[in-house]
Amino acid sequence: MSSFYSGWEPEGPSVKTEIPGPKAKAATTVLNEVFDTRSLNMLTDYSRSAGNYIVDADGNVLLDVYAQIASIPLGYNNPALRKAAQSDEMINGLINRPALGNFPPLDWAEILKTGILKVAPKGLNQVFTAMAGSDANETAYKAAFMWRRQRDRGGPQVEFTEEEMQSAMENKSPGASQLSILSFKSAFHGRLFGSLSTTRSKPIHKLDIPAFDWPQATFPKLKYPLDEHAAENAAIEQAALDEVEHLIKNYHVPPCAVIVEPIQSEGGDNHASPAFFRGLREITRRHGVLLIVDEVQTGVGATGRFWAHEHWDLPHPPDMVTFSKKAQTAGYYFGNPELRPNKPYRQFNTWMGDPARALVFRAIIDEIERLDLVRHTARVGDYLYGKLERLAEKYPDEFQNLRGKGMGTFIAFDNPRRDAFLARAKKFGINIGGSGQSAVRLRPMLIFEEKHADILVDALEKIVTSW
Repeated sequence: MSSFYSGWEPEGPSVKTEIPGPKAKAATTVLNEVFDTRSLNMLTDYSRSAGNYIVDADGNVLLDVYAQIASIPLGYNNPALRKAAQSDEMINGLINRPALGNFPPLDWAEILKTGILKVAPKGLNQVFTAMAGSDANETAYKAAFMWRRQRDRGGPQVEFTEEEMQSAMENKSPGASQLSILSFKSAFHGRLFGSLSTTRSKPIHKLDIPAFDWPQATFPKLKYPLDEHAAENAAIEQAALDEVEHLIKNYHVPPCAVIVEPIQSEGGDNHASPAFFRGLREITRRHGVLLIVDEVQTGVGATGRFWAHEHWDLPHPPDMVTFSKKAQTAGYYFGNPELRPNKPYRQFNTWMGDPARALVFRAIIDEIERLDLVRHTARVGDYLYGKLERLAEKYPDEFQNLRGKGMGTFIAFDNPRRDAFLARAKKFGINIGGSGQSAVRLRPMLIFEEKHADILVDALEKIVTSW
């Protein structure tokens, strides 16, 4: 049972049928008539799911360490969030959803200050709210482009020329700027048009879609165990930094910003050292280029810090930090007032986020603070990593390149038959996900405890001994 909420979640996994079972198969057939089910993982009964456990249509109960692709912070049917959802404030936000840029609610500043901005990264005191992670990154890119062109013109007081306004309507320069966003190989930043041009994780995301001519640098491919390859990894990271600087100085479509994930998630759970990211911050500042940190998947406590970039000890904060997933809302934080466009309606859409989702995030923040869940996740992550280390020593071919030490529960390893590994996990009561070509990634919720880690590791050992 959960230590945080009495009488809430099951005692453990319970697998009654094959997965998918007969009810799930029948329901999927019906759903497929009106909705594409080819990416379906598991047809879920959310009314019966609780805490760390997800329940399928046939009543199978699985320990969920995938958590809706890292998006559930406090467990299914969390009582504190249910209470927040039933409030008059939430009802008002849902049924009177405002066009925030034009008609923000009277208490919008208070909602932001007591929620989203309460956990703003150090040095960033403003926010642009958005709908999803891709949207957050896209609008951050727009802010970067407008900032750079405003700086080139000589400041916000300088008006647009007639040539700029006319050429913009024809998608031509100078109105349509010749600038780019630099991203990294294996990166994932979303599936919309701008964000997709910075996504480099899998061809399936990008095939047939027109893309911008934007540069990509090599993300460090570290060798594990880290302590046995320190000098080699330092050289790998320096080579990546040298490539970034070369592209900033020489790429034919000049980058105005660099976007980076603290841990490349969809691309295979690729890590780099704090020194690498400090070097990246130094390079971007030296060349007058913005640094955007994509915390869509790493943010909100999963790495043992509220924001993963807090591990880096940066001398200067990022220019923008994007967020979504565990926040249950989205947007980007910023501090520099020059990142506000010089005129209204330049950074704008109808919804510009959702007050109801902002209220959910506020309730999430309150529970994280009340239960000290960031420190809890750091402790449990150390416990889980230690158990996985011992498992990797016992079965080195099945648990390769274990990574994520000291990064909370944001842990991964490589398995040579990864897809079969993930499918087999369900037979042992575990819902788990993958990334990249061979990575098995752990994305448990912030309420994941040592006893859940014991269940998980026991199941993982059963998987590899059952082939």
